[in-house]
Amino acid sequence: MSSSSDDRIETRVIHGGQAIEPVTGAVMPPVFQTSTYAQPWPARHTGYEYSRSQNPTREALERCVADLEGGCEGVAFGSGLAASATVLHTLPKGARIVCGDDVYGGTYRQLERVFRPLGHHIDYVDLSGADPVSSIPEGTDMVWLESPTNPLLKVADIRAISARAKAVGATVVVDNTFATPIFQRPLELGADLVLHSTTKYLNGHSDVVGGIVVAGDPAHAEPLRFLQNAIGAVNGPWDAWLTLRGLKTLALRMERHQQNALQIVEWLQAHPDVKAVRYPLSPADPGYAVASSQMSGFGGMVSFVLDADLARAERFCALTRIFTLAESLGGVESLLELPASMTHASVPAEERLARGIEDGLVRLSIGIEHAEDLIADLDQAIQRSRDPDSAHPPA
Repeated sequence: MSSSSDDRIETRVIHGGQAIEPVTGAVMPPVFQTSTYAQPWPARHTGYEYSRSQNPTREALERCVADLEGGCEGVAFGSGLAASATVLHTLPKGARIVCGDDVYGGTYRQLERVFRPLGHHIDYVDLSGADPVSSIPEGTDMVWLESPTNPLLKVADIRAISARAKAVGATVVVDNTFATPIFQRPLELGADLVLHSTTKYLNGHSDVVGGIVVAGDPAHAEPLRFLQNAIGAVNGPWDAWLTLRGLKTLALRMERHQQNALQIVEWLQAHPDVKAVRYPLSPADPGYAVASSQMSGFGGMVSFVLDADLARAERFCALTRIFTLAESLGGVESLLELPASMTHASVPAEERLARGIEDGLVRLSIGIEHAEDLIADLDQAIQRSRDPDSAHPPA
């Protein structure tokens, strides 16, 4: 069992960065559930001394994701936010960060309430369709972007942004959680670091919390590896093992997520109660041209604006039967959430509305159930939500 860079990604999700366990011949990487390792002599060991610093199960996950992203090294953490915080800790005091204006609410909260008070300067810019030269000025230390973004699914030109960032000496970080390496590989487009919440599509079963950063160059990997050990926000071996297990079916799952999403997008676009639909690989989407140039597909993330006020939008979300109302995404089951009340509630209302996150914006994570069942579920919830008495918040 081994993987080559010449193998297609459907093969590498199963074998990438992994080998037969040498002692027992186990086909699957074992769970090394240990905190420490015996040393035959003081300060002489096999390369493993303490599981915060090294764990073979976590390392197997790191190697696999690094292989899929085409990077030199992966560094795994206990959550996506632990991964992003560690990346930001590599910056010098008073660093200048250009961040996409549409990002995960937890990222925004971290930037505003943790790193801005430390003296960092943060500018939020619409990086979709913007001129990179004017958006990324001289003196920028880091460019942080999601593409597609959360929750508006806006698309940034990673090639153009990376070229400009390199011209001014800035590091480019791309959160690739939504697209996954199945459909987009930012390092090949010029990015320096790729970040994932492994909680989402990489694991794919809503039973793990984790994060990972993949570096394209050892110079970017070295400080992350130091901070992983020094700060200690690592994931445990069982979480790493479950994520590695989920990765085996990533290519199959992403294909089904996309098939279902395309059918649902077509249905939503024709619905009279829907004002707008966002899906980057729909020809009607404003990001279609750029998405088509840098993505080979897109999974199950769909955002749409229900022609409704906040109260009706909340009723709609509470009335689905198959879609589960929950703050996550990327699992085999279909989820939905209302950014205004949930994932982006930490963004001030005035700023949220200015960014285009309307009260009626709904984010769907399309699972791998039958598409017709999912459409029927959305249809009945939209119809029932018209009645103000159809649903009420729990007492």
